Amino acid sequence: MNTKRFTMDYLKVFVSFLVIHLTCLVNGDEHNHLYKSNEEVVLWMNTVGPYHNRQETYTYFSLPFCAGPKDTISHYHETLGEALQGVELIHSGLEMRFKDDVTKVQFCQVHLDDEKLKTFIYAVRNHYWYQMYIDDLPIWGIVGEVDENNNKYYIWTHKKFDIGYNDDHIVDVNLTSETKVELKANTNIEFTYEMNWKSSPITYKDRFNKYLDPKFFQHRIHWFSIFNSFMMVIFLVGLVSMILLRTVRKDYARYSQDEEVDAMDKDLGDEYGWKQVHGDVFRPASYPMLFSAIIGCGHHITLVTLVVITFTIIGDLYTERGSLLGTSIFVYAVTSPVNGYFGGALYAKMGGRIWIRQMLLSAFLLPSLVCGMAFLINFIAIYYHASRAIPFGSMVAVACICVFVILPLTLVGTLLGRNLSGQPDYPCRVNAVPRPIPEKKWFMEPLIITMLGGILPFGSIFIEMYFIFTSFWAYKIYYVYGFMLLVVLILMVVTVCVTIVCTYFLLNAEDYRWQWTSFAAAASTAFYVYLYSFYYFMFKTKMYGLFQTAFYFGYMALFSIALGIMCGTVGYIGAHAFVRKIYTTVKID
Repeated sequence: MNTKRFTMDYLKVFVSFLVIHLTCLVNGDEHNHLYKSNEEVVLWMNTVGPYHNRQETYTYFSLPFCAGPKDTISHYHETLGEALQGVELIHSGLEMRFKDDVTKVQFCQVHLDDEKLKTFIYAVRNHYWYQMYIDDLPIWGIVGEVDENNNKYYIWTHKKFDIGYNDDHIVDVNLTSETKVELKANTNIEFTYEMNWKSSPITYKDRFNKYLDPKFFQHRIHWFSIFNSFMMVIFLVGLVSMILLRTVRKDYARYSQDEEVDAMDKDLGDEYGWKQVHGDVFRPASYPMLFSAIIGCGHHITLVTLVVITFTIIGDLYTERGSLLGTSIFVYAVTSPVNGYFGGALYAKMGGRIWIRQMLLSAFLLPSLVCGMAFLINFIAIYYHASRAIPFGSMVAVACICVFVILPLTLVGTLLGRNLSGQPDYPCRVNAVPRPIPEKKWFMEPLIITMLGGILPFGSIFIEMYFIFTSFWAYKIYYVYGFMLLVVLILMVVTVCVTIVCTYFLLNAEDYRWQWTSFAAAASTAFYVYLYSFYYFMFKTKMYGLFQTAFYFGYMALFSIALGIMCGTVGYIGAHAFVRKIYTTVKID
């Protein structure tokens, strides 16, 4: 009764949260991208930072720029995804009206004292760039440039905006930086701007295409990598089918002959192979609470990955600031019952009784890792006064999502999993006393199998990893999510095939510790991805500094952990189905 009441209270809180969230969605659209003539257009100043460190960004006015004379605006919009990504939109103060040209006009002036001069020189020397937005279209500009021959530093003081419109939509924005002024102490720098509006044939639906790079993402190498991975899948599936079917068939034939031998001859015989561990193969894995929590989390991550990629293909989420991250958080929250269902069912099958603790571990395993890493990096971001420092309000919002959405839904899933799928249904009886594991060759040890298991899956995705890394850590916008979906599916097939082979070799060596081994063999793919991130950092980027380095390796570690959990779970699912199949088919005395 207490459990039921506890569940109902959480469900009430969750329903209230959804009502509030949906109400905000209905009433929270502050701009519909439609303009009337002479209607206000807002220029947002976002961030500024060194070109080679994409994530090391600061608020635009952290440099001694000056704002325009306009103080009030008609709308402002910031989402949770924007806040978590370090987007800090500040009004430029410039007066802009739809279809209203503005000739070159001064909007502010800065007096360069010694402190401001040093700040600007540092920014110019480190190739600082800034980002702005007009109607959600990004614009980039460079702060200044260096004359290395004369050791002089210059700053661009004039912003020329060429804006294209189609009917009532803004469809194209271009910025030209002009008027180069030398940085000198105790001088006044005047900042000016102008706006030119022109009709454009670009449709609103296609206005984001100019920011994409088809020559990079649809290069022959990309297509070749997909074809290569697909051929690897065909080869592996054929190889696994041929080897395992023929080998297992011979095992069945040998075991059938053994059944015709009397008991005395069987005792004197030299039986070996996977049949000998039938009484231990379905023994619960060591640390069943942790194992079931990880498997439940892996089911959850796999589902979220497939759903978000599908949504992005359908809805072009990459065109809106923070949409991809916000959608990922929302999908992860609402699909939390999947985590509880599979994790709770597996824990119940393994005889676990402390199910509430297991449910809490499943619910907070990944969020605690993400929040912990983000908290550590946040300290560095605060020290640097970087815009990547997550605001306290956003932290509270994420904590509320974890407590009031993820936790109760995981509880619901755990209860369903324990009651619907929590009964053991193994084809073999588990012996009371564990069977001793015989000595085997060094290459049959679980550690060696684990390290070898991730090589082929990594080989099927490492080229795609280059494109993904470049889009996130450099200045490319990843948009070929159809490729990504295909690569994820190929990765799953390769992982299952490799894990089945690894599991068969392990069981044939009469080692029944296949649960953790199958998971680790598949999860080791993430280890090679993390190693590749070191290569990418040293040879493909020019990143420097404590903040950017910590940000890179911290979040790459999180990405690798999530990828490892997903691959490990997929591998375990394939290995579990294989083990059930072979022990169900053969007759066990």
